[in-house]
Amino acid sequence: MTSPTAEQQRLLRLATRASLAVASILVVSKALGWWLSGSVSLLAGLIDSALDAVASFLNLLAVHYALRPADDDHRFGHGKAEALAGMAQALFIGVSAVLIGVQAVDRLQSPQPLGNTAAGIAVMLLSLVLTVALLALQRKVIRATGSTAVRADSLHYRSDLLLNGSILLALVLAGFGWPQLDALFGLGIAFYILWSALQIARESTAILMDKELPADVGERMLALVCAIPGVQGAHDLRTRVSGSYWFVQVHLELPGALPLHEAHELCEQALAVIRERYPQADVLVHADPV
Repeated sequence: MTSPTAEQQRLLRLATRASLAVASILVVSKALGWWLSGSVSLLAGLIDSALDAVASFLNLLAVHYALRPADDDHRFGHGKAEALAGMAQALFIGVSAVLIGVQAVDRLQSPQPLGNTAAGIAVMLLSLVLTVALLALQRKVIRATGSTAVRADSLHYRSDLLLNGSILLALVLAGFGWPQLDALFGLGIAFYILWSALQIARESTAILMDKELPADVGERMLALVCAIPGVQGAHDLRTRVSGSYWFVQVHLELPGALPLHEAHELCEQALAVIRERYPQADVLVHADPV
């Protein structure tokens, strides 16, 4: 089984540490902004960032565990730790959505004037800059590693981008004399965060349930092996994902009278062409006589 390269491991660790650092900075800054302004939408952002920090810490631990090589007790590696981290993130994000929704409804029923909106606006501008920088880093890491945990982390930080933008807009409108919109924005943000949690849970569940790779990926794999001279066909392609790894099984259709060493060589070629196109794949090839 092929382990992630040293560069891939470095990128994964960098992404998880950066995520935790950004979440921690945002917790402190949003707490200060909420204390000065009393904004319910900023409180929504604070709760979300606090849970983000917890989720990012779990993500860091999960990626560290997932990068451990296969051992006698885990012959297929530890990649599914990333999917478990994704489920934990979905739970934390879902809880934050409920807390935000409750606070927004309470503020709609009992309106309160906002305090220092300028401080809240400054905090949200900082949040937007940090979130955009983190998403750019995560996009690079996902392209290089295909990490499930980083993809789940990136999904909820993309929702945070919308969250932070909405909070900023709510604070600006409140400064122009529409403070009641703050609670409405908070309620809308709560529903969006809950939807994001469901998306993360669905993706993580698919990995834990060994869902197949997309159909077009399987078709390309079959086309690659069928293009090898001497291979007369292929069938029973099976795929699944575990963290940064893909596991692939395929049956080659070969002439029945082919010597064993030649059949083995064709199987090795099939493995090589799939690995060349998809380096993250761990491939098992079986030869069937036609």
